[in-house]
Amino acid sequence: MLTAKGVRKTYGQLEVLRGVDLHVARGEVVAVLGPSGSGKTTLLRCLNFLETAEEGRLTFDGETFDLSAITRRDVARIRQKTAFVFQNYNLFSNKTALQNVTEGLIVARKIPRQEAERIGMKMLNKVGLGDRRDHYPIQLSGGQQQRVAIARALAADPEIIYFDEPTSALDPELIGEVLQVMRQLAEEGMTMVVVTHEMTFARNVASQVVFMAEGAVVERASAAEFFQHPQEERTRAFLRTVTQHE
Repeated sequence: MLTAKGVRKTYGQLEVLRGVDLHVARGEVVAVLGPSGSGKTTLLRCLNFLETAEEGRLTFDGETFDLSAITRRDVARIRQKTAFVFQNYNLFSNKTALQNVTEGLIVARKIPRQEAERIGMKMLNKVGLGDRRDHYPIQLSGGQQQRVAIARALAADPEIIYFDEPTSALDPELIGEVLQVMRQLAEEGMTMVVVTHEMTFARNVASQVVFMAEGAVVERASAAEFFQHPQEERTRAFLRTVTQHE
């Protein structure tokens, strides 16, 4: 479904991505793991054109694009089929939960308001927040705000959803409600690329784990192989560290 080849990104003299490759099959959940500063979030942002890579090619739905020279029209076409869930929710503070979900449908996709609200309510119900439709973000917990953000992503009917550390801004007791929604989506066959520090989610839900360090992919394997039989010493050191903190 999606293949990225040779993705490179620099900020000044700092090479953040050093020729990263990624392959995502339809219906697969890919967990991208690694220490802070390894380039995980930058990779996601380049794949969704929130950042522009200096080099790299993206094959999506059978079409191949040059990441460094893609046209705005092609970016818009790809974004019609993708969604992005941010670490800090990115909700409009002056709009209700339902309005946050429907805004993109009405403004960007020109869907009539009544139909957009029908879709929005369906997605809010899906994430367990139908009864919060008229609540503003300040009236919602962090976990509820992130679930609204997931509902907004689902409302676009994407082929793939990118999650950028969706639980890292949450208090520990709220993480579970967000991960449960994501587990449900995985069971339903949603294609997802998830940058995360949640090892239990990666171990139990992901079909593939990609481990990054210093802007490069160190190891990739099935979740079972990654956690039970890591091949690289850098991977083993990372797993020892995160296991001590679990």
